[in-house]
Amino acid sequence: MHVHEKRLPDERPAASIAVMARPAVPRSPCVCNTLRMATRVVTQLYDDTLRPSGLRVTQFSMLAALARRGEANLRQLEEALAIDQTTLTRSMGVLERDGLVERVDTPDRRVKVMRLTAAGRAALARARPLWSRAQDQVLGELGAKGWADARRRLAHLLEVGVRTRSARRARARSARRPG
Repeated sequence: MHVHEKRLPDERPAASIAVMARPAVPRSPCVCNTLRMATRVVTQLYDDTLRPSGLRVTQFSMLAALARRGEANLRQLEEALAIDQTTLTRSMGVLERDGLVERVDTPDRRVKVMRLTAAGRAALARARPLWSRAQDQVLGELGAKGWADARRRLAHLLEVGVRTRSARRARARSARRPG
């Protein structure tokens, strides 16, 4: 629907009805705060859409990462998901308790790997179409070009963050070594 309005030549067009109907979104000059706000909203959308599967998007992501790798130790999952060890350990414990993943011995008895169980594969299969629905909704809002640009920029931030975290950990390890 188009709305015709009278305006002076130097005036800008009024905001569309759809935009005006939306509640004001808090804006922050802080990159971290803005990213966290957007992440919370998008996570809630995925969680709401995935609810019938019994999974949250964080659990879905962990199961999907394991499905892609076949099996992985916690360090590999931590790196693949860019997640801290404490959160990963707690979340994997819940998935293990629920019978969706299992710990498996390796030839090196000090290292255990995680892999999907049959129940985990089934849960992931049930959740995938729901995840696709949430993904399509978000991509529909952003558009293909908008998402490609956002993804490129976010990947750069992620790369910088992972590199910085790795360097910080290496410094901490070397500081603990006697020498």
